[in-house]
Amino acid sequence: MSNSDKIIRLKTVLARTGLSRSTMYRKIAEGTFPSQVKISVHGAGWRESAVNRWMDDPVSYRDESAAQ
Repeated sequence: MSNSDKIIRLKTVLARTGLSRSTMYRKIAEGTFPSQVKISVHGAGWRESAVNRWMDDPVSYRDESAAQ
């Protein structure tokens, strides 16, 4: 796993993006923000590379896995 593909947790994602928690989860449901990946029974995080892609172009970002 490369440095740009490490798993980051919710507080880090919110701090980097400036989104509120509710806005972020709404965008996930719409497919306009990266989905979480399960990392344990009760834990989840986001791929840093996916969050970085969203930050590069948030207006036109589409989560390919949500389209399936």
